[in-house]
Amino acid sequence: MAEVNKYRAIGRRKEAIARVELFPGSGNIVVNDRKLDDYFTRETDRIIICQPLEVTNSLNKYNIAVNVRGGGLSGQAGAVRHSISRALALLDENAREALRKGGFLTRDPRMKERKKFGRKGARKRFQWTKR
Repeated sequence: MAEVNKYRAIGRRKEAIARVELFPGSGNIVVNDRKLDDYFTRETDRIIICQPLEVTNSLNKYNIAVNVRGGGLSGQAGAVRHSISRALALLDENAREALRKGGFLTRDPRMKERKKFGRKGARKRFQWTKR
């Protein structure tokens, strides 16, 4: 069997890490061996994932196999978007500029701030009582 051109990339967001394999096909997206609609039930998450494909006009050109772990669903959706964008940038150098303008190749650095000692959370303090 002939070897198909596969483009692999890794994307991250918060605590989530997504590994993507992108190869020519009909536009099927499989996340952790499940269909995209079954894994990401929220419409906003599915829209976020498909953004780089819409920008590069490659929505029905490639099949995508995703392995994602860690974090919550919205963080995982962001990680999948980041990894798909990186794979498309490897695939087509002309698409890189459009992805860069959309901000899809930039890793979102925002993370949860750690809890501090003597406090209720990262910033919230315990209630002060006068008596």
